[in-house]
Amino acid sequence: MKYHQRLLVLGAVDALVSVLVVVAAYFLRFDFQIPPEFLNWLPEVIVGQVLINLLVFMRSKLYLRVWRYASIVELVAILTATTISQVLFFAVFEALEMYTGELVVPMSVYLMIWFMLVVGVGGSRLLWRIIRDSFLKQQPHHLRTLVVGAGSAGAMVARELRQKGHSSEFYPVAFIDDDPMKQGLAIMGLPVVGNRYRIPEIVEAQDIQKIILALPSISKEEVAKVIEICKSTKASIHILPSVAELIRGNMSMRLIREVRVEDLLGRDVIQTDLHGIAEYVSDQVVLITGAGGSIGSELCRQILPFSPKQLLLLGHGENSIYEIEQELRSTYPGTPLVTVIADIQDRERMEEVFADYRPAVVFHAAAHKHVPLMERNPAEAVKNNIIGTRNVAECAHQFGAERFVMISSDKAVNPTNVMGASKRVAELIIQSLDRVSQTKFVAVRFGNVLGSRGSVVPIFKKQIEKGGPITVTHPEMLRYFMTIPEAVQLVIQAGALANGGEIFILDMGRPVKIADLARDLIRLSGLEPDRDIQITYSGIRPGEKLYEELLMSEEGMTSTQHNRIFIGKPTQFDAAEVLNHVEHLREIAHDKQAVERAAQIKQAMQRIVPTYQFMAETPATLELQMEAMKRLQQAQKEIAAASLTDK
Repeated sequence: MKYHQRLLVLGAVDALVSVLVVVAAYFLRFDFQIPPEFLNWLPEVIVGQVLINLLVFMRSKLYLRVWRYASIVELVAILTATTISQVLFFAVFEALEMYTGELVVPMSVYLMIWFMLVVGVGGSRLLWRIIRDSFLKQQPHHLRTLVVGAGSAGAMVARELRQKGHSSEFYPVAFIDDDPMKQGLAIMGLPVVGNRYRIPEIVEAQDIQKIILALPSISKEEVAKVIEICKSTKASIHILPSVAELIRGNMSMRLIREVRVEDLLGRDVIQTDLHGIAEYVSDQVVLITGAGGSIGSELCRQILPFSPKQLLLLGHGENSIYEIEQELRSTYPGTPLVTVIADIQDRERMEEVFADYRPAVVFHAAAHKHVPLMERNPAEAVKNNIIGTRNVAECAHQFGAERFVMISSDKAVNPTNVMGASKRVAELIIQSLDRVSQTKFVAVRFGNVLGSRGSVVPIFKKQIEKGGPITVTHPEMLRYFMTIPEAVQLVIQAGALANGGEIFILDMGRPVKIADLARDLIRLSGLEPDRDIQITYSGIRPGEKLYEELLMSEEGMTSTQHNRIFIGKPTQFDAAEVLNHVEHLREIAHDKQAVERAAQIKQAMQRIVPTYQFMAETPATLELQMEAMKRLQQAQKEIAAASLTDK
């Protein structure tokens, strides 16, 4: 409703209330027998009351308030405005009495008018809200909703949903809360029907179609436990994630979103040392290779707020670099961005970039990462992941960069595939350079990243959209997962901890079965696994492991000042021998006439990485995979022990 319409409607209501209040006050004062001397002045009293009230109410901005959100604040505003209006009314008519010498308004009538005016004006404002709430019934498009959490956030959610009325798809019917003091009570007119363990029973009994988790202040681990209970129901799950928005009082429907896979990981927000990051990034030229990729683009987003002197976005694909450039320029107008289209395999081009811009900090995220593709194209893995890394790293050394941080992979540990072996060779290259360079060369090793290009989550979602089936390689396939922002924060933090030569290992939490992840995604889509969407098993692909590892047995692990970052102890190796083997690999990869080039590449990699075990075009045996699982469990114990020691 526009202001002039609001003014017209509410002004008419207030005028009517003013008239009724004056008449009622006189009738009550004189027992419905108003004396003639007061009755003669009654029209002037009514007109005066109406005009003074409307003038004061307009000046007090009562007509600018949205009364469907009426609260104590609005009632105080009404009390203030009516008091001011009655003080003016009293002053005007007292002056009139002094001028005429007649008693116009008895003193008791002033008090009665004031009291009834407060009740009448306040009541008229609340009446619409009462009527609206009373007649707001569930519509055909409404979905019966259970709100988990009957605290302030839950109450705000219920209130917002009710106020949205017909425009909302949610229709709140009850609360769930673990606090026994709240159970059995009603909040916002909705009953608190039990604790989290009654969710499946309540969903079934009350035909609940949606569940909203209004638990912004509890830990992610606890939220994950509640989600685990909700997953056993047929209701779709939504969440209110941001306590910061609630603190600022910005509660709105846009904050309520569907539960995502990362909510199931039970991981609290990482605390990052912002000062440490600012010290080595601020006012520096920073180069990010692979800047158009999932990790590279997120590195750009998180580094820009620390005010680098220049941020170089280097990538081979022009479309992805263009997209991240446009995003960053719209988010950070006037930011010192430089886009560089280049292939890290081109040594001359790399030298040209380093000579022109002299980056002080290099984040090397450019890599081929898809295991099956690299297994079929091992020469490209060598060219990009190994030779490309050598090119960028040697240029960082040659042109005096201060830090070089390479993004590695858990697949580099005891690799069984070309991609993992190529990453391990890249780790050895930068460790070799660190021995002779002033540049601090480090690698950061972590597992799968949720939502990155080619990760299982987007693939599974597409399969669900098509009606299934979801394809999983093996029912026991286990992987570590992190969110993209989480992984990148730890990568940047690891750069601040770098002394040179380290391989930083990120605490990925507990590993997740891919089959369980598939079932979770099906349930989060409101469907039932093995009924609405089938899960099929295709068998382990060449080079795949059942279980990924974070470190080799000879590396061991030490803690850092950050409780989510650990250091794998450097292994002993002959740097000159490694670099000679790398040169031999380069020759094989570029020799298109080589007989059985793929097999030669794998054999040459194995000479550099003795733990690389491959079986040509056949899956690794389950016995080998179970050995990997034992090493994985040992690594988890070491991480837990290091965390306790650090604390």
